[in-house]
Amino acid sequence: MDRLKKYFKQYLRWAILAFTLTFIAQTLKTHWQEVLTLQLTNQVGPIFSIALGITLLAHIWSGWVWGWIIQSLGQPTQRVWVISTYLKTNIAKYLPGNVWHFVGRVRALQNQGASTGIAVMGVVLEPLIMAAAALILASLSRPDQLSLQFIALLGVLVSIHPRILNPIVRSLSRAKLIAADVTPTQNETQDAIKTYPLFPLLGEIIFVLGRGIGFVLVVFSLMADPTINYFQVMGNFSIAWLMGLIIPGAPGGLGVFEATALALMTPTIPTAVVLGSIALYRLISTVAEVLGAVMVNLDSLWNRKFDQA
Repeated sequence: MDRLKKYFKQYLRWAILAFTLTFIAQTLKTHWQEVLTLQLTNQVGPIFSIALGITLLAHIWSGWVWGWIIQSLGQPTQRVWVISTYLKTNIAKYLPGNVWHFVGRVRALQNQGASTGIAVMGVVLEPLIMAAAALILASLSRPDQLSLQFIALLGVLVSIHPRILNPIVRSLSRAKLIAADVTPTQNETQDAIKTYPLFPLLGEIIFVLGRGIGFVLVVFSLMADPTINYFQVMGNFSIAWLMGLIIPGAPGGLGVFEATALALMTPTIPTAVVLGSIALYRLISTVAEVLGAVMVNLDSLWNRKFDQA
């Protein structure tokens, strides 16, 4: 049964990836001539540089927030080490399977003395809070639907209460341990979240907001008429980014983010602009993650040479 479930998940991932890439390819085939007509002005370079800088800062900040999450589980950490580990492992999410950045962080925490259970919980909890942050931003971007906005916001805030979040984290952690051929013990699956994760949630909201600002800047640079509802663009970005985070089979959200953004934004933004924006933002986002990893490795190399001197 477990073997059948494993094969099903594997084929489901490939099916999702194939569907999203086919959808994007079909849209690009239909609108490629419009994409070629997009005008890149002299302002594009500075705007892209700002978007790249904001995106890189967002990743660094996310590493800082991850440190809050780890400490909330009772595991002491050093801020520099946490951010460095986060940035070094982040680029591994583009490898097939979309789990290797998580594996790297679990092993790094174990090397710091964390138990397997705490290490896995620290890794599982982060994307859950990220998802809650993205949902909050998406709901706040719809001021014309206050009742729906209030219900969605209330639902998200309730869902990350320790009484609800602990069973979810415990279940996901047990699944990760079993998948790694580790038999979970009672201590490794106990309720680890003692208080409401308010500060990690606020931190992840800032992270998703930073990512969204980078995307909005790219859209702004390509729009011939920039008078559009950028709050709505931010909300649609948050949903698209969330889909790329939670749907399996998409390394780094590749394909899922793009397909969702196309579906949500093309009713109000020209398809050519959306296609150009998601392609350029994917490039900016990847470059930012590579820069983060390179910066950490160069700093580590410099420190080793300094110590040997």
